[in-house]
Amino acid sequence: MTLSPRFLVTRATALIAAGTLALILALALAPARAAAEPLKVVATTAMIADAARQVGGDLVEVRALMGPGVDPHAFRQTRTDIVAMTKADLVLWHGLYLEAQMEGFLQGLAEKRPVVAVAGALPKDHRLITHEDYADKFDPHVWMDPALWAEVVTAVRDALATARPEAAEFFTANAQAHLKDIAALDAYSRQVLASVPEGARVLLTAHDAFGYFGRAYGFEVVGIQGISTESEAGLNRIAALVDLLVERRIGAVFVESSVSDRNIRALIEGAAARGHTVAVGGELFSDAMGAPDSYEGTYVGMIDHNVTTIARALGGQSPDRGMAGRLSAGL
Repeated sequence: MTLSPRFLVTRATALIAAGTLALILALALAPARAAAEPLKVVATTAMIADAARQVGGDLVEVRALMGPGVDPHAFRQTRTDIVAMTKADLVLWHGLYLEAQMEGFLQGLAEKRPVVAVAGALPKDHRLITHEDYADKFDPHVWMDPALWAEVVTAVRDALATARPEAAEFFTANAQAHLKDIAALDAYSRQVLASVPEGARVLLTAHDAFGYFGRAYGFEVVGIQGISTESEAGLNRIAALVDLLVERRIGAVFVESSVSDRNIRALIEGAAARGHTVAVGGELFSDAMGAPDSYEGTYVGMIDHNVTTIARALGGQSPDRGMAGRLSAGL
């Protein structure tokens, strides 16, 4: 059968029109698809990554550079980390000289990419702790005080909203829900830690990471090393702390998940040589959280673990599985 020229022209016109319509629809849908893609966020620490996930929900894809047991004071970016940060839509770092070895790189990257120091945005007022051994710098461990960490969460919210303005209301709602969880954590911490006898409220740890915790909850905090793990504890420091343990009859000290327990063991042995028994009260999360996908691998779970462990070791009372009954068994 021979088709008429008129039919062929009509059919060709229809095909062209259909193709044009498909192209128009594809171009129209492209921005919508792009907007639906998760915001790619790289966070230096797991604490910041958790805040970004809590606030960003399914609109963000978050990668943490530092995992469990990693010391942020000494951490250096790898080539893989550099590639991830340069390709990210947003890079979130702590600031306050926590990532001491990365600071120069991050400041340089901020000239080319969206990079935000979320704790560095905190007002430099009386709420930030200074230390004579940490000249011209503030103690960076602000996550140890939930009230201060709440302000960091707000900074994370603002950074996400700036990166994706059309989702600002979503981020705000998620942030408000997370801030309620943090307020409940703070209330639990105050209640449980108040059960520790006043004379026993001495927290001796591997390095001086718990200053904000001590100020918030009324504990004397003693670190073998300084605020940064880059500092070293000499023999005189160890001897002085053994004297403290013996003279004040302190019965428990704490190791940290991201710091060697070598100095803690030296203290225990030194006290034992003088007839005073000191136990390890437990392992605390100081500069790193627990395993990914675990309760202790969230900010709330991290602090819940610390508070529950400290209270129990120093003679206080705490629930077997912590604030929400979610802590790992065998704590």
